[in-house]
Amino acid sequence: MLSVLAVDGYRSLRSLVLPLAPLTVVTGANGSGKSSLYRSLRLLAAASQDGAIGALAQEGGLVSTLWAGTSTALKGQPSSGGSRRPPVALRMGVAGDDLGYSIEFGHPSTESRSFILDPEIKVEAVWNGPLLRPASLLTERRGPTARVRTDEGWQRYEPTVPGWSSVLAEVADPRLAPEVYALRERMRRWRFYDHVRTDQDAPARQARIGTRTPVVASDGADLAAALQTIDEQGDSDALAAAVDRGLPGSRIEVRDSGGRFELHLRQPGLLRPLAASELSDGTLRYLLWVAALLSTRPAPLLVLNEPETSLHPALLEPLGELIASATRHSQVIVVSHSDALVASLPDALVHELEKTGEGETRLVGQGMLDGPPWQWASR
Repeated sequence: MLSVLAVDGYRSLRSLVLPLAPLTVVTGANGSGKSSLYRSLRLLAAASQDGAIGALAQEGGLVSTLWAGTSTALKGQPSSGGSRRPPVALRMGVAGDDLGYSIEFGHPSTESRSFILDPEIKVEAVWNGPLLRPASLLTERRGPTARVRTDEGWQRYEPTVPGWSSVLAEVADPRLAPEVYALRERMRRWRFYDHVRTDQDAPARQARIGTRTPVVASDGADLAAALQTIDEQGDSDALAAAVDRGLPGSRIEVRDSGGRFELHLRQPGLLRPLAASELSDGTLRYLLWVAALLSTRPAPLLVLNEPETSLHPALLEPLGELIASATRHSQVIVVSHSDALVASLPDALVHELEKTGEGETRLVGQGMLDGPPWQWASR
């Protein structure tokens, strides 16, 4: 389980270190930095897929994602509204009881006429335990050079690591660096759900070829197959209970027409079930959350971004119960601005974010010495 998330120099997250629990809720006013925190986690996950550079490019390149405050704010002094000193680094990291990882992006060290928006990975580190120390360091990357601690001592990794590639992709050899390999595979199983479509043309409303689906897609295209998989191979009682809890008296039906699955919902008082194309946005979205949270293949980390969107207030308590039950198999982080949903999660560690006058996101009530210990790898 992750115990710490650290972000430095990403948009409004100048320097933020958050403790994490089995269930963590991040809340705050609009513009307080919740979305930036969610995106930073997605960037970390992309590093395990060797896609962090591409993910940064989709956000406009490194310059568009770096700390957006003033240079005086960087020094902790009141801002005079002048121009800011360009920051040179974006750092992100996570740690748990067994392993920790951090990555730092910076400006390219060589001039290129192409790929001018590509950042360069400057430093990476993988270590044992929750805090980076020289004795706990397992793998270190500085520029193109990486080294791995083995039983015989430090071994330099050959060949060199390109600036656009992570050690999680290059050095994750189960024989040479088993901890790096284990960390990469764990991070690749992190799962994110963000603003699933429920409009009339949404993939979840369409009939699709049905295959066994232990994990519902982020766009909900295989919702019918995912629900049928839970019913046949997962916790069918929990599935029926979750549907009835949120939509009293209702039950789902998955119809198979020549191998194409279509979701229907039978509701009390209606002479026929409603097809997915007829369901309200809120009903369909709730069923998507049911499929995601009752997955037959739980993720080590499940991150939900504003799951309350489009849901009737009466559905928030059943959703909260589903989220809480998911923590039996997964660590869960919820980003939300719904007080009602937060109230339905009494066992959650709740972090409220706020934006200072300098544009910096901070954790409400956390002083400079209150956060969990964290150490960045140096260049």
